[in-house]
Amino acid sequence: MKVMKFAVILLIFSAISTFTKVDVIVENSDSVNVMVEASLFFEAYKNKQYEMWTIEKGFNVINNKPDFMPKYKIYRKIDKVIFAVYNDSTTTDEVKATLADTVIYLYNKGIEYDPDYAGTYMVKKAYVLNEWKHADPKVVIEAYEQAFASGKEITNKVYYLSKLATLYEANISEDNDYQMKALDIYLKLADMEPENGRWHAKITSLAEDDEQLQEFMKKAWYADKENPEKAWKYARMCKRNGDYHGAIEPLHFLIDSNPEVINYWNEIARAYQKNDQIDMAINSYKKLIKLQPDNRDSYYNLALLYKDMNQLSVARSYLRKAAKVSPGWDAPLFVEAGLYEQAARSCGFEFMDKCVYKLAVDTYEKVKRMGGEHASRAAERIQALANSIPTKEDYFFRKKKNGDVIKIEGKCYDWIGKSITVSY
Repeated sequence: MKVMKFAVILLIFSAISTFTKVDVIVENSDSVNVMVEASLFFEAYKNKQYEMWTIEKGFNVINNKPDFMPKYKIYRKIDKVIFAVYNDSTTTDEVKATLADTVIYLYNKGIEYDPDYAGTYMVKKAYVLNEWKHADPKVVIEAYEQAFASGKEITNKVYYLSKLATLYEANISEDNDYQMKALDIYLKLADMEPENGRWHAKITSLAEDDEQLQEFMKKAWYADKENPEKAWKYARMCKRNGDYHGAIEPLHFLIDSNPEVINYWNEIARAYQKNDQIDMAINSYKKLIKLQPDNRDSYYNLALLYKDMNQLSVARSYLRKAAKVSPGWDAPLFVEAGLYEQAARSCGFEFMDKCVYKLAVDTYEKVKRMGGEHASRAAERIQALANSIPTKEDYFFRKKKNGDVIKIEGKCYDWIGKSITVSY
């Protein structure tokens, strides 16, 4: 690679400053033919003539016409040439130092005149400050933070996030919150690349255990209370640790901010349920039904809540709604059979109670014939109830024969409204 003498480099770039905007010493626009300089630059770039002469031509263009033909992306091409020259084995340390200042000047100008790539220029500026200029870590960290806080699109975002996390990790002290900030980035990276074990290893190394990790996430959210991403991560960590009470607060915040998000309502309903706040869980599932009336799980979960409350009739009504939404799903029918068992178990063991057990067995038989995921469990329940259903003698003493229909009735069973058919 051809390299210009350092004296010439200084002539072109001596006025470049890392932290303030100043003019680069170039020829006046009156004496520079921008189109000629551009033609020379792009021809050299096309031929991969990555050298100081090419950089000079590129700067002659942008310093005389900074908004030069955006579609040709000249700022990005100059950047690529600078990196190639910097990484060339023949480039001296003295030239590298000048190139570091030069590329930062380029980025500052590119942020203004190539706005679609501004976010990338900002993180690359932080990268150069750290890797090429070995600036104070606080200065580098601030540059990275400004880039990510800008909301601008960033190319190779994972790479630059990991660079910032590494800086945080290397500079952790009692006087800063870098440990929490590093952890926050690694959690974000683990979401972005769930198959990359490196991020999970980093998370584990920063937190002693899951409880400390949860505490870090709580602090991260509390420090940025309006941040939904941090609230969601904290809620999920609470759930992972079985702290359903802790999960309710961030989930409340998320629902208040985005009341139509189905997943938030699902999570808070489960959290209420696990935390024995049954009324709140019921209200949450009912809200889910309004938001998504064709979601079978909401009806099903409501049924289970009412079953646990021994409100068997209400439970069955929601099971039937779940089955209507999802025909062929055997879970609602399996639970319905369990409702009949539950009713009989709590009432007694007279003939009518045995008939209700028979109704449960008949319902389990239907589940078994469906051949779904609950078929084997249904078969187990049929066997378990074999001694609870009416015997041949029970029917004989009541003058009941095969094919007769017996209506289920009595104070325990007025909600059932079904019959069984005698078979022995």
